[in-house]
Amino acid sequence: MVSLSSPFGGKQPAGQPRLPTPPTGWPIGSYGTYGEAQRAVDYLAESEFSVEDVTIVGVDLMLVERVIGRLSWGRVLGTGAVSGAWFGLVVGLLLGMFNNQGFAWQPMLTGLVFGVLSGVVFAAIGYSMSKGRRDFSSASQLVAGRYDVLCQPRTAEQGRDLLAKLAMRPSPSTG
Repeated sequence: MVSLSSPFGGKQPAGQPRLPTPPTGWPIGSYGTYGEAQRAVDYLAESEFSVEDVTIVGVDLMLVERVIGRLSWGRVLGTGAVSGAWFGLVVGLLLGMFNNQGFAWQPMLTGLVFGVLSGVVFAAIGYSMSKGRRDFSSASQLVAGRYDVLCQPRTAEQGRDLLAKLAMRPSPSTG
């Protein structure tokens, strides 16, 4: 599935492919981080370049899983209790708001208690079913080895010239 984003939301931009499509264009820059590639495209935009012709492509994709910590029964049950409590509070709040006797605290407390209990039970069942195969928590992220900036041939030379000027400027981190 293709995910197109706009900082302002809304519909898919005109002329963008609806199905996953390999990028087209000529390389006008290559960067080690996404931030550097984004800085290059920002510079092109500030230079009044036609950025509609530009694509940032992540090359050599990697799935990086960073281990956050060990899982223990205490951590699993605590996390289950907290997530269950949030769910129970929301359900109790909704029940309390739509009570025909005005707002009542009893549905919120009932939702909280049942939420904590069900969160603990479901977390315990899930953890016990893993049988120690995954005793750690982690966060996954998709990253690229490098980020190429591609441009349509009609404006690629102009884009390459602008990015060459950017390369001559000191980076913002070095002042």
